[in-house]
Amino acid sequence: MKSYLSLIPISAKIHRQKNRLTLLCIIFAVFLVTTIFSLADMSVRMETTRLFAKHSNLTLQNILNNPAVQNFFLPAIVLFVIVLIAGVLMISSSINSNVAQRTKFFGQMRCLGMTRRQIIRFVRLEALNWCKTAIPAGIGLGIVTTWILCACLRFMVGEEFSSIPVFGISAIGIISGFLVGIITVLLAASSPARHAARISPVTAVSGNFRKSGKVKHLFHIRFLKIETALGINHAMSSKKNLFLMTGSFALSIILFLSFTVIIEFVNHIMPQLSNTSDINISSRDNSNTIDNALPAMLKNMDGVKRVFGSRDILNIPVKIGKDGSRSKTIDLISYDSFDLDCLKKDKLLKKGSNFSEVYGDNGYVLVIQGKNDRLEKGDTIQIADRKLIIAGALKYNPFSSDGSADKKITLITSSDTFTRLTGITGYSLVQIQTTKKASNENVAAIKRALKGKYTFSDLRDQRTANTHLAFVFFVYAFLAIIILVTVLNIINSISLSVSARTKQYGAMRAVGMDGRQITKMIATEAFSYAIFGCIIGSILGLWISRILYKCLITNHFSYATWSIPIIPLSIILFFILAAAVAATYAPAKRIRNMVVTDTIKEL
Repeated sequence: MKSYLSLIPISAKIHRQKNRLTLLCIIFAVFLVTTIFSLADMSVRMETTRLFAKHSNLTLQNILNNPAVQNFFLPAIVLFVIVLIAGVLMISSSINSNVAQRTKFFGQMRCLGMTRRQIIRFVRLEALNWCKTAIPAGIGLGIVTTWILCACLRFMVGEEFSSIPVFGISAIGIISGFLVGIITVLLAASSPARHAARISPVTAVSGNFRKSGKVKHLFHIRFLKIETALGINHAMSSKKNLFLMTGSFALSIILFLSFTVIIEFVNHIMPQLSNTSDINISSRDNSNTIDNALPAMLKNMDGVKRVFGSRDILNIPVKIGKDGSRSKTIDLISYDSFDLDCLKKDKLLKKGSNFSEVYGDNGYVLVIQGKNDRLEKGDTIQIADRKLIIAGALKYNPFSSDGSADKKITLITSSDTFTRLTGITGYSLVQIQTTKKASNENVAAIKRALKGKYTFSDLRDQRTANTHLAFVFFVYAFLAIIILVTVLNIINSISLSVSARTKQYGAMRAVGMDGRQITKMIATEAFSYAIFGCIIGSILGLWISRILYKCLITNHFSYATWSIPIIPLSIILFFILAAAVAATYAPAKRIRNMVVTDTIKEL
């Protein structure tokens, strides 16, 4: 052996199985960053191609100043930092447990003359040795995933993604993945390396190195069984290990809740309403002059899935208030049954709205609140000699781009109520939803059927359903990866923590502790980490979620209000607790099958 550094590949081969999950954590960190930056790079290339097609004299400065280009890389940089922090916490916890298991080894190296600086160098290079396989694997997986995602965007989503490169290689993505792998490992190995260097040769040779100091009894055994108290004591005996373990669990919750805000943001900028039309037919003078027999005729044509229409009258003088003392002007819009059904299906009504009363001709209406005037359920509106009753209100104004209220109140009535109030039977707007197999010939036939009487608008190119689905799919994919990494990290961390105390467990078995008590002690330690992580992660995650919601959504959609994301929070907490249960099984089985005499003779 020419140098003590020659031990690194030997150590890697011996501890290959123990290092497997740590390698996976590095691979996932590199994979995530490579994929994120590669997708951002491909999107920038797509946007650049589009800009060059429109502006031949475009410069690099123009491209960098383009908001769309900036919007691709800014989230990628934020995610880079988050993944870096998560990777450092998870990998540092693994290396820390790995060092604790090999206390005797480092003590022997010190006895043979290895200096503290050499110990630090050894631990860091040993950690970097993992990068030889983990970083290429993560980068390769990220490139392939980027190809798959770009292909899905181009050939399945299409529309604005039709020019995105499919088999592009992103230098930015590769460099970013490489950097996050190296930086994460170096930062994670820094503290454990210093810890290994502080091990005293005399005490380390025994293999039972522990921090000096008084041991505090955390729980009285009158209140807890001995195995439970020992499990909690093991979890809290090292503040550093407790911080790393709970911190990595908490960060997983924070990441999960932060990504769910992105889903909400996508839902707001690309709302997928059930009554979104593919074709609009409107009167030329915006009056209610479209023949009321037209929807029935169009409904039977090829390529037509559904036809529905609306009527409207603007600036109607009314009396509002419980005593009818205030004079106002309002807008009146009729919805047919399908439109009304969609309001309920899309959850656009405020809580407490009595939706069923609006159907037919019952004199009940829904209200879209004005900026300065608000009507509540049960308020009345007098139109000429007829009275209308407010049955409920919409959460926001669907006729404005950002959902904000107009100056005037808008009432939504059923077709029957509108016709009774106004005597108008014609439509101002007829909307068509086409089938998935509808062809351009089908659409052309619909246009010919109008005989030029009305304004025809083909809105199929403005569909956002596929784009919305793509974004939501990507976010959910990252959420799934976060859950997977969280589960692997918990299993790995608990396994390493138990391995570091193998001799203690062997001694406990020697003095009479049975397998059930050993399992319970390991489970208690695992759940101590998980519960602390869940509490801290939930508090910080909800706080960050609220801040992100305000910045991304409320600042742009004033009607949107943050609420506790109960379902996402329940999902991530369930997986963390389930992972804690799963993490207990293998270490407990290993300890139960351990030969006690092999441990006793080394104590």
